[in-house]
Amino acid sequence: MTIPMGRVAAMAVVVLAIVGAPAAHAEGDKVTPVRSEKLPNVPGKSLTAVVVNYAPGGKSASHHHAGSVFVYVLSGSIRSENSVTGPARVYKAGETFFEPPGSEHLVSENASTTEPASLLAVFVADDGAQLTTFGKK
Repeated sequence: MTIPMGRVAAMAVVVLAIVGAPAAHAEGDKVTPVRSEKLPNVPGKSLTAVVVNYAPGGKSASHHHAGSVFVYVLSGSIRSENSVTGPARVYKAGETFFEPPGSEHLVSENASTTEPASLLAVFVADDGAQLTTFGKK
């Protein structure tokens, strides 16, 4: 099976957008791109999915995302706090949360210090946007 060069380039852009600030992710998390597609019915926008795996006690620094983000917890428990949607809450496997455009993700961490956790994040953002930016806006 061969992968067209255009798709390889698009995947590389997604990886760079996600991990563009290498020091921003904690030692205990790993971001893996799943897929990115331009939305033909919404010109200028792309849908991008990534899996974030947190080691026990793993966390990410405060950050914000381009566009909208829908999150589905795949395994374990994730503690999350968003500047727009309310105080920190623990989401368990099978639960979801949403991050509206322009909000800041204040807390994103594994709620357990003994078990790993993972989530699927689905972004709808401008084509080519840097999906995650760490620190204050």
